[in-house]
Amino acid sequence: MNASVSKEPLDARDRPARLTVGVVGAGRVGPALAASLQLAGHRPVAVSGVSDASRRRAAALLPDVPLVEPAEVLARADLVLLTVPDDVLPTLVEGLAETGAVRPGQLLVHTSGRYGARVLDPALRAGALPLALHPAMTFTGTAVDVQRLAGCSFGVTAPEELRLAAEALVIEMGGEPEWIAEESRPLYHAALALGANHLVTLVAQSMELLAKAGVSAPDRMLGPLLGAALDNALRSGDAALTGPVARGDAGTVAAHIGELRAHAPQAVAGYVAMARTTADRALAHGLLKAELAEDLLGVLADQERRPGGPGAGEPR
Repeated sequence: MNASVSKEPLDARDRPARLTVGVVGAGRVGPALAASLQLAGHRPVAVSGVSDASRRRAAALLPDVPLVEPAEVLARADLVLLTVPDDVLPTLVEGLAETGAVRPGQLLVHTSGRYGARVLDPALRAGALPLALHPAMTFTGTAVDVQRLAGCSFGVTAPEELRLAAEALVIEMGGEPEWIAEESRPLYHAALALGANHLVTLVAQSMELLAKAGVSAPDRMLGPLLGAALDNALRSGDAALTGPVARGDAGTVAAHIGELRAHAPQAVAGYVAMARTTADRALAHGLLKAELAEDLLGVLADQERRPGGPGAGEPR
């Protein structure tokens, strides 16, 4: 459900008070969000980072902000961004709460897509104010990320009494708040990973195959095609399906698979899995004729039963 937040500029009474901001985990996300909050008038005061890359990111995006230990970040900041990997987050929160680093009234924000606000329950019991603000964006770890936050959707989960504060912070970063129920966070995150993370894999694989086919500039060839496909998909959903699978060209699909087996066998399992999913969706939406689907699905089933195929122990 879209958050019912006015797109008009916030007046002074609606804006969060100017806050000191800390970052625990200077990966690609944290410094960019802190830099965005700085543009909105908040003041970054501390950041923690372990690797050399993290320290370089912090220095580039948050110059003159001291690098300190996580507990010291919490000691200095009113608003703390916990921007660490998903699997690390629960242990980090528990550790900070158990050691007394969390202060009553402190805003504690994590950016994990997987988790809602409940992962912050140990900090909540210590008096913190828990917010889950996940930017639906891919990050580079450079200043371009701050610009990309303009219009970026954020998955927001928080206690009802903190909803307005959470949405206001997102708007201050230039984002669009989208309220996600606690129990829906894993599904929400899976949907984003399916669309964005797997897209990178598909595009990289496509560029490799085009290079093998002799195309000198795969990126230039794919750019307009993928841009149009993405635009059509966002506008029309399944109605935008095109290509041999949606048309039911079983012979073409069989030829594709034969070429992939010869030149890029590691791509076969993904091609067959995506072709079957595409066929199922095209059939369900009336784009693929039933009489053509039979032959097409037969080709895919033969590949799945084939020794070494997806259905015979090869990883899907």
